[in-house]
Amino acid sequence: MKAAELDRARRLLCQLQDVIRDSVRAAQRRGGRKLTRVAAVTAADTIYGIDKISEQAVLTWFKKNWPRRWPVELVMEGLEESAGPVTFPQGTPLAQTVFKCILDPIDGTRGLMYEKRSAWSLAALAPQRGPKTNLRDIMVAAMTELPTAKQDIGDQLSVVRGGRVCAERIVGRTGRRTKFKPQPSRAKTVAHGFASFAKFFPAGKAWLAEREEQLWRALGDGGEIFDDQYLSSGGQLYELLMGHDRFIADLRPLARAALRQRTTLLCHPYDICTALIAQECGCVITAPNGQPLDTVLDTTTPVAWVGYANPALARRIGSKLRRVLR
Repeated sequence: MKAAELDRARRLLCQLQDVIRDSVRAAQRRGGRKLTRVAAVTAADTIYGIDKISEQAVLTWFKKNWPRRWPVELVMEGLEESAGPVTFPQGTPLAQTVFKCILDPIDGTRGLMYEKRSAWSLAALAPQRGPKTNLRDIMVAAMTELPTAKQDIGDQLSVVRGGRVCAERIVGRTGRRTKFKPQPSRAKTVAHGFASFAKFFPAGKAWLAEREEQLWRALGDGGEIFDDQYLSSGGQLYELLMGHDRFIADLRPLARAALRQRTTLLCHPYDICTALIAQECGCVITAPNGQPLDTVLDTTTPVAWVGYANPALARRIGSKLRRVLR
């Protein structure tokens, strides 16, 4: 596909996320306890009331706005119970689709619905390769901030593989957009900076904390390393590419395997589908063994990943992390 067409696809994903953000904002203004109630429990995750609002906005938008000449398969949390693949134009046979679009309408639901912190809408597009389509195939990605009710400004970042990241700060009240340039940290150590292992839930927390402490001891950067548990993979990527965090490791699938746990409270492909944006900003995003992420684009496969703000940190930390995990 030509560069101009890929850029149009990028703008389409941004427009979709604008609609998702606006639908969430409208729900926030209405308020009510329905937003925090459990609406469903799927093979992928727990679905809350606020998620159902965004899911309907996504399906309506694709039906009305997705170009007919680009038949697409939609992969999204909440569609697992569908009779078959969800495609647009509706009813298109899977074999005739040219794209696979994976998205998470709200990544960070729990923090947003309790007004603790922004969530993120995540979306990515890859050429259709059927069940073999994976994270390495993604060509276009977009992520849009879903602010808390009292916050009127949010960021939107998007990119085409090999291109410059488009980053805009949007004022909700007026719609005014201002461009900015993301800048990951250039620090060569994690001392006096934010660096975290994701350990949001009780399952596996002790196992993860033990490995985290072993890594910090092996690095020898001292005790001044700050922890930040941002319960959103998209939010974690944002903190890396904005220079707020230097290192993030989400090893929950490894803890689950080691402890033989059955938890589904893990990162999935739709949570990490915008890694391309951080990579095009200069961050290094890999599997824990240092290899590229190549998980298939579905809603259930667990994904363990590691993010470094820059290549120097990846070289310094990566080998020691792999030694700790061995």
